[in-house]
Amino acid sequence: MQDYLKAVWVLGEWSSDPVTTSRIAERVGVRAATASETIKKLAAQGLVEHLPYGAITLSEEGRTLALAMVRRHRLIETFLVENLGYSWDEVHAEAEVLEHAVSDLMVERIDAALAHPTRDPHGDPIPGPDGKLEAVPARQLTYIEAGVSARVERVSDADPALLQFLAGKGLTFGAIVRALEAEPFSETLDLEVDGVSGIASLGKTATDAVWVTVFD
Repeated sequence: MQDYLKAVWVLGEWSSDPVTTSRIAERVGVRAATASETIKKLAAQGLVEHLPYGAITLSEEGRTLALAMVRRHRLIETFLVENLGYSWDEVHAEAEVLEHAVSDLMVERIDAALAHPTRDPHGDPIPGPDGKLEAVPARQLTYIEAGVSARVERVSDADPALLQFLAGKGLTFGAIVRALEAEPFSETLDLEVDGVSGIASLGKTATDAVWVTVFD
């Protein structure tokens, strides 16, 4: 139940596309039929709303439970990086397991030990204990224009290999980048990254996973 509620919330956080059973199944890693049955159970419990062939949305109770799991997950990721020496591409799978095992008391102790962080290692906002969440008005790196400078605000943690690639280019949370004029027909985005020598050439899979705020 917790995984499904979190999946509904996270899918809606990253995209304006309707949250469907197939998208949830892919996110959770189950067959579509399994996801469909679970969504029906959650709807019967009043945790989600799902009209036939329509989008899946969280009820108020479902949203509260989902944000509590998001908080656990992102605090654990932050603790693993800050205190246990994990790299940012290693923590998602570990947190997926640990978030179900730790107590509420441990989550709050982790939060206190980290001095109440508001963002995780990937830049994702960490909900407060009251469920409040900092808005991050960012847009995908794919859509910035040549000559524009921007700050990396969030990076999708869905693919560990992509995180390793981006880290090798210096494209981590907080990095400052400047878009360059690309070669004609290259279908890449060329970037200068502060503190990194050379040019980072990225395809759309990479740029879609990076969210930035543009400087005025």
